[in-house]
Amino acid sequence: MEVEVNVRKAEEPRIVIVGLPDAAVRESSQRVSSAILVSPLRLADGVKTVNLAPADLKKEGPSFDLPIALAMAAASEEVEIAWEELCVVGELALDGAVRPVKGVLSIAMEARQRGRKKVFVPEANAREAAVIQGIQVIGISHLYQAWQCLIGELEIPPTQVDREQLFEETSTYEIDFSEVKGQHHVKRALEVAVAGGHNLLMVGPPGTGKSMLAKRLPTIMPAMTEEEAIETTKIQSIAGLLDPKKGFLSARPFRAPHHTISDAGLLGGGTNPGPGEVSLAHNGVLFL
Repeated sequence: MEVEVNVRKAEEPRIVIVGLPDAAVRESSQRVSSAILVSPLRLADGVKTVNLAPADLKKEGPSFDLPIALAMAAASEEVEIAWEELCVVGELALDGAVRPVKGVLSIAMEARQRGRKKVFVPEANAREAAVIQGIQVIGISHLYQAWQCLIGELEIPPTQVDREQLFEETSTYEIDFSEVKGQHHVKRALEVAVAGGHNLLMVGPPGTGKSMLAKRLPTIMPAMTEEEAIETTKIQSIAGLLDPKKGFLSARPFRAPHHTISDAGLLGGGTNPGPGEVSLAHNGVLFL
């Protein structure tokens, strides 16, 4: 998406957002104007028209707050900025603080693919985006900090992560298959199923250990490859399930939805389409 802002004189100052915005995007005008007014930046009088291109795609979520605010500030201050090298994403608080958003890993990958050299992301999402090599990830905590970095007044060092160390840190499990005592036949069946990537049917009364064994299945599966880990992390990030402290997921997921789950909950979809349990269990275990 590209954010364009035009400022023209008018008696009544207002902000108009076009380009199929949803409610969260339309409301960004209030967050943006408040964030700009409490910072040392100037907000021009008159009508500010914000265009989100391409205009025929529906825009949703608060991720557009920061780019809209920076584009509006640039139009108000009449400053030329090299936007071609930059990708910006972030939600704004009323005091100008930048809040984390979903799907930053996918955004960083797309930015690199489109030849962008830098990506401005919320500070809380910086570790997640820094997993992608070949693009500078700048963690932003405040709107004015982002503006100073844009015009060259402030130098923010790019976020660096040791991919191998991050891989090791996030591939640990709280439980382990070795904790299961007895159950030799079932354990053998599980090992065979995991080795061949087969489905497994567990039959037995409550309390015999079906769920307990299934939860420990990911711990005997092969370690995820880097490609698998990035794929899984992208899905978890888009769904908003990624732990911001870790910023990455290299442990295989385990999903156990309730038997009353809806079709959309299991397969994905809904009013705002999102991944279902089948997608969230990608590269891991889906226990029904």
